[in-house]
Amino acid sequence: MPDTTPLALAETIGTALTVAAETAGSGNAEDRAEIRAIADAMVRLMAGAPLHSDGQLTVKSLAAEAQLKRHKLTHKHTGLKDLFYGLVRSQGPRPQMVQRLDKDNARLREQIDSLRREHRELKERHATFARVIHVLEVENAQLRQVQASTVVRAFPQRQG
Repeated sequence: MPDTTPLALAETIGTALTVAAETAGSGNAEDRAEIRAIADAMVRLMAGAPLHSDGQLTVKSLAAEAQLKRHKLTHKHTGLKDLFYGLVRSQGPRPQMVQRLDKDNARLREQIDSLRREHRELKERHATFARVIHVLEVENAQLRQVQASTVVRAFPQRQG
């Protein structure tokens, strides 16, 4: 059974359009290059791996991804624009890329919350250790004052 995901459809249709444009010899080499660039850009956007755009599934992003001016899609290659919008709609209410990003975002938010809790605990420990060190410094200073005023005799060491 053939793969009917929007990404697979975009790849298949893009390849078919490019081959059709090249075999029919319709238009000039510039038109064929534009069709190939748009088809490749569709595949990258549907896969969620943009190279030259923000990755949104819009004509503006498709044009940026294909490194063409937007009017090439809205006036010259309107069939490709309509095809792109059809592929976007076939993904359902939320594109797969957006769903994947939502999952990643939720995971990262949980990780941030965990790191914030850990940071708070470490700050509290730091404050506790700072207080303990201060008390020990005060006690040490007091002991040095007492030691300076008294005579301390060392025990003779055993020779063994």
